[in-house]
Amino acid sequence: MKTIANIIRKGLSSYYPTGEVTALTRIIATELLGVSQMAFYLKDDIALTAEQEALLNDAVERLQKHEPIQYILGYSDFCGLRFKVTPATLIPRPETSELVEWVASEAIGNESILDIGTGSGCIAISLVHKLPQSRVTAWDISNEALAVAKENSKANNSNITFEQVDILASPPASEQFDIIVSNPPYIKEVEKELMEANVLDWEPHTALFVPDNDPLLFYRAIAEKATKMLRSGGKLYFEINRAYGAETIEMLSVLGYTNIELRKDFADNDRMIRVIRP
Repeated sequence: MKTIANIIRKGLSSYYPTGEVTALTRIIATELLGVSQMAFYLKDDIALTAEQEALLNDAVERLQKHEPIQYILGYSDFCGLRFKVTPATLIPRPETSELVEWVASEAIGNESILDIGTGSGCIAISLVHKLPQSRVTAWDISNEALAVAKENSKANNSNITFEQVDILASPPASEQFDIIVSNPPYIKEVEKELMEANVLDWEPHTALFVPDNDPLLFYRAIAEKATKMLRSGGKLYFEINRAYGAETIEMLSVLGYTNIELRKDFADNDRMIRVIRP
């Protein structure tokens, strides 16, 4: 184990904080190189094969460029499931799992559900597993993201209808849904300078950013179309920019939604909104 730890520490100590290097060492050793958890925690010396050494060196070089470890592994775990991720998809975030849990906790279990901006498919697929009697449709503008989502759906034995839809340009769907959920782009362009390189340089900008002068662009477009696509009493759930909770509530209220609830995430940030169509 010393050999692996020393190589990683030497390669990454000037790029990442000590705690992050420690976490990356465990992930690389156990998940990428296949070292057992026991050998890792006992700090056994491991004789690397040529293939393992090549994988280790490649991972260190990619991490030096701040590529996310999830892209290096090729997957990310979310809501107890494993999802393939590529630079065509966002990496699922823990706060998004809180949104999934909220939707599932309020569902009867046999709803028709639409996930807008599905990316890797993590929300849609997780909801299928939590609500197996529901019918789930997932939209995204990106063919590349949809291809990944379809792979994830198949790998996780999920029956989902995927469609390529540009929510800003397409008319409302003729079908009506009981639940619409979305984690749309919500980071303003001006916020780029505050972002870490592993997000800014690697994750898809079309799934991250909105114009500085219209931070609610996607929320408004989705909410307006949802007035036609949601059944009466249907619920609309959003993950939101923590800085725009009040503005998002006001916009939804103007559109006629009622029973508006704002929730905080585990870090005490305004992060999720649920509204009901009258």
